[in-house]
Amino acid sequence: MAQPQSRWLPILLAVCIFMQMLDATVLNTALPQMAADLHQSALNMQSAVISYALTLALFMPLSGYLTDRYGTKKVFSVSMALFVFGSLLCAAAPNLPLLVFARVVQGLGGAMMVPVPRLIVLRAYDKAELLERLNFIVMPALLGPIVGPLVGGYLVEYASWHWVFLINVPIGLAGIALAAKIMPDFYAADGGKPHFDLIGFLLFGAAAVGLSLAVEMLTHPGARLFSAVCASGGLAAGALYWQHARHDGDAALYPPRLRLVRTFRLGILGNLVSRLGMGAMPFLMPLLLQVVFARSASTAGWTLAPVALAALLTKPLVKPVVGRFGYRTVLVWNTRIIGLLIMAMALVTASTPLWLLVPALFCLGMCNSLQYSAMNTLTLADLRPQMEGSGNSLMAVNQQLAIGFGIALGALLLNFYGGELRGDMHRAFRLTFVSIGAVTFCAGWVFAFLHPNDGGNLVHGAEKAV
Repeated sequence: MAQPQSRWLPILLAVCIFMQMLDATVLNTALPQMAADLHQSALNMQSAVISYALTLALFMPLSGYLTDRYGTKKVFSVSMALFVFGSLLCAAAPNLPLLVFARVVQGLGGAMMVPVPRLIVLRAYDKAELLERLNFIVMPALLGPIVGPLVGGYLVEYASWHWVFLINVPIGLAGIALAAKIMPDFYAADGGKPHFDLIGFLLFGAAAVGLSLAVEMLTHPGARLFSAVCASGGLAAGALYWQHARHDGDAALYPPRLRLVRTFRLGILGNLVSRLGMGAMPFLMPLLLQVVFARSASTAGWTLAPVALAALLTKPLVKPVVGRFGYRTVLVWNTRIIGLLIMAMALVTASTPLWLLVPALFCLGMCNSLQYSAMNTLTLADLRPQMEGSGNSLMAVNQQLAIGFGIALGALLLNFYGGELRGDMHRAFRLTFVSIGAVTFCAGWVFAFLHPNDGGNLVHGAEKAV
C-alpha cells in the first residue's frame, strides 16, 4: 500500500511538466525578434530550437538510472535548478553560439522534468489511483503546444524576448522550495545499487539524436543528404543497441524483456504511430490560418484555444469512459475518430466561419485528451516495480521522438504536395490533412491487438500478473 502523499504533490509535478512543455514551444513566435537582436537570420535561429530538442532526446534515457541511484527528490530538485540556470543563461546570451550552449544546459534539466514526475506518480500512488493522478499531471502536455506560441507572442510584443526565459526563474525556484518539503524520495525498487549501462546509453543516445536530427533537417532542401546520413547512422546505432541489449539482458539500459509485456509493447508502438498526426496538428493549423487564409498570428493562436479547453474539461471523464468500455475499445475507436477529425480539416476554407471550426477543434481536443491519458496509463499499467524506471524513461523518449516525427511528416507532405500542385497551398494543405489523418486512422489497428481485459487493474484496482 502506497504511503499518503501531500495534496500539493500532483500540482507541483504538473507545474514541472508544464514548464518543460511550454519551453519546448514558446520560442517559435519569439525567433524573429531574437534573430534581429542577435544579428542572425531567422533560419539560423532554428539551431536554438533543435539543440534543446536533441538534448532532451539524448538525456531522457538517463532518468531511470539517476532516480534509482540518487532518489527522485534529488534528481527532481537538480533538474529544476539546471533548468532555471539554463533559462538565466538564455536570457543573458549575447550571441547565437552562447544561446545554443545555454539551451543545452536548459535541456539537461528539461530532460528529467517529464519522466521523473511520472515515475514519482507510479511509485507514490496505488494502481487504482494511477489513471486519475497521471491524468492531472499530464494535462500540461496538452496545453504546452497551444499556450506556448501565445505566451511567446505576447511577451515579445509587450516586453522583450528575454522574458520568454525569465518567466521560468520564479516558478522554478518556487518548485525547488516546495519539493524540499513535500517531495517523496524513491530509490531503486529492490533497494540495491543500480547498474549504469554506459555502452547502451551511448548507442541508444546516438540512435535518438541521429533520428531526431534526420527528421528536423528533412524539410530543408539543402540538407537532404545530411538528413539521410543522420538517419542511417541513427538506424545503425539502434541496431547495435538491440544486439547489445540482447547480450546484457536485464543489465541493459532498456532490458529486452520490456517487450514481453504486451500492454507496454503495444502502448509504445501505438503512442509512436498515433502521435504522428496529433503532433502535426499544432504545426499545421496555425500555418493554414496565417499563410493561406491571411489570419493574424493571435487569431490563429486563439482559434486553437478550444483544443486546450476541451482537454481540461475531458479529464474528469477519462476514468468513467475507460471503466465503462475498456482500454481496447476506447483506444481503437478513439484513434479512428481522431483520424477522421484530422481529415475533416481538409474541408475548411477561408470563408468557413470560426463558429463552425471551433466545435470541430473542440471535439479534436476532447479525443486527444482521452487518447493521451489512456495510452500513457496503459503503457505503464503492467510493469513490475523493477521495470518502472526504464519503462517510464523509454516512454518519455518515445513521445519526444513522436512529436518531432509528426511535425516533420506534416512539413514534408506539405512541401511535397505544394511542389506537385505548383504552389496551390490550399490544396496542398487539404491533401496533407487527409494523409496524416489516414495514418492516424490506421494506427487504431495497433490497439486492436490488446486483450479486452488489459488495463483492468487501473480502473478496478485488481492486480494482474505480467
